[in-house]
Amino acid sequence: MVASPPQAEVLVDARGHRCPVPTLRLRKALAAAPAGARVRLLADDPMARIDVPHFAAEVGAVSLARDDLDGGFSFLITRS
Repeated sequence: MVASPPQAEVLVDARGHRCPVPTLRLRKALAAAPAGARVRLLADDPMARIDVPHFAAEVGAVSLARDDLDGGFSFLITRS
């Protein structure tokens, strides 16, 4: 069995923007990405902690990880 190479991540940097811009940028990136693609969203709006997981669940995407960064967050989302 041959392992397939890992897919590259699509990076969406929404730092410096307030709600709903981070979620809207994530929506656009997920819509353009093929099924199974991973999108990493960087955001520093505190509401992103709540909005991003809710948005992912609403559209059937899977939130793989959320990490705290210096003054912000990193979300890893995959499109199912």
